[in-house]
Amino acid sequence: MHHGGGKQAGGSETLQLWVRPEPFTLGVLPLPPHPKLGLHYLKKISVYAKTKGKQGFPRLSYAVWKHVACNKLQLSEDLAWVYFETYDLLSHPSGEDRSEQEGGSPGRKSVETFKFLLFLYIQQSNKISLRDSSLVTGEEWPTRSRSPSPDPDGRTSHGPKGLDEQNHLLFVINHLDEMMGLLVEPDQYGDGVHDQLLSVEAVQALGFVIKGSSNGKQVKPVHTIAMQHGVQQQSGYSKISQSFSFRSLQTWVRKHLGANLFGITACIATGRRLSWTKPVEQDGRTESSPGKRGRVATNAHIASKQNKVLILSQVCKQTVSQSSEVVTEAHIKIHRCHFSFIYLLSPLRSVSIEKCKHTTVVLGPVATFINVVGCEHTTIIAVCRRISVSSSTLCTFHTLTPSQPLVFGGNDSLTFGPYHTHYPQLENHMTQVGLGTESNFWDQPLALGKVALGKVKLGPDSQEVPVFEIMNPKDFYVFVTPFDMEGDTKEIPGGLPEEYERALHHRERDVKRWQRTVKEAGLSKEQKKQFQSIVEAKFQAWLAETGNKRQLDGLVPSSPTHRAAMDSPR
Repeated sequence: MHHGGGKQAGGSETLQLWVRPEPFTLGVLPLPPHPKLGLHYLKKISVYAKTKGKQGFPRLSYAVWKHVACNKLQLSEDLAWVYFETYDLLSHPSGEDRSEQEGGSPGRKSVETFKFLLFLYIQQSNKISLRDSSLVTGEEWPTRSRSPSPDPDGRTSHGPKGLDEQNHLLFVINHLDEMMGLLVEPDQYGDGVHDQLLSVEAVQALGFVIKGSSNGKQVKPVHTIAMQHGVQQQSGYSKISQSFSFRSLQTWVRKHLGANLFGITACIATGRRLSWTKPVEQDGRTESSPGKRGRVATNAHIASKQNKVLILSQVCKQTVSQSSEVVTEAHIKIHRCHFSFIYLLSPLRSVSIEKCKHTTVVLGPVATFINVVGCEHTTIIAVCRRISVSSSTLCTFHTLTPSQPLVFGGNDSLTFGPYHTHYPQLENHMTQVGLGTESNFWDQPLALGKVALGKVKLGPDSQEVPVFEIMNPKDFYVFVTPFDMEGDTKEIPGGLPEEYERALHHRERDVKRWQRTVKEAGLSKEQKKQFQSIVEAKFQAWLAETGNKRQLDGLVPSSPTHRAAMDSPR
């Protein structure tokens, strides 16, 4: 990978710029790029927005965007709203003051026009990610590409094993001219762009995609770095005009644009390894050999909370449980975990769950997105701002969310159920990320892309089969989060929908009826003992068949330190 950075005029500081991962990993929808989201039409939108006064520029109202998207670009109203909402969520990741906005009138919402145009433009990056999808192979960790890294001129190619962030860097390098061209004031489009000036506000907008550091530690917006004393001459900033030279700024950005100091690749290479996972012993043998142990790493010891990353990769037949500062407000990546149980019970910033199989993931409240890609037989339990699913099969989602779950292409046999667990700190953590129980759209998935045409696929007999379904109350059980922690939450926030609550009552009534039948059967002491052993054997067989025995064994604390991690959440 190309490494930007270099000594400033004074020779004391190293300047580094990199591509912000969130707009790409969380904001780019897994859809084929819309043909009208290219530079030509986006410039037209910019010009049109400015004619709408305060409704269009410098902030674009949803009403104006909806008109343009539906009438000019021919987007569906659902997709127009998803683009708008996705950008809005990315712009307010902390959740501050958001709980009051949830469920508000879309028509009154607005977004920064320039940044929103950049957000729409980078949807084209999916041309790359659809071809080289996701975080790809490596024996233990996802590995960096062996192919040549891109240079500032974009002359070299990237290989099929590149990390997402390498593709994102390549995209920005190859399209920087057009991206900056979008930020030229709309009324200047007629002249030669490269001789134009960019306002400070325009370069602030560029910060949606690029940020950096001038000392290798403190992360700053790109415009702040570009306006620093000693940098202005190279970045093309003029104090007199209070603007930037387009050509100088572009040259400066290309020179310093390189690897993300706090990205996935950096975390894998230099992050702190954690030993949260342990092989589970069953029947006197170890389920997973030491060489197959899951890998957990974080940059929490060096990163600010906005740049904190935690990676869990290759966790197999193990249980991971954590509630601590290490995971609080972190970006979480759960990758290729199989037959495992993962509990991360802290307020989280975002979560990507990729290529996992036969795994249960229980999360603390997620301030922005949960993206599920390429998973099988996986259960996700979470309170979150939004969840999206693509290329996944036989997965179940128990969510409390103020946004419609997004169902993209490649899915099969998904089940959506109500949020059905709690832990003592849950409501406190929900408050921290600005999530409440007033709006909950867990049962209103929105299908986008090809699947949206009918929300069905054709079965073997050419019969239409739903890609997703809402959980039948008869199949519903509550989930007990098995940890002792201090806190005030004693029940599921917001309660359960009536039909699911009723199903639980019916089941409880059946259990009491069965207990009464056994009690009134008049069994002798020997018969009771025999009956108990039969029930116990059946129960043990069920534990083994469902994998729950592995989970119970994995929940036994391996050390006082392990127990303290869950007993003393921060």
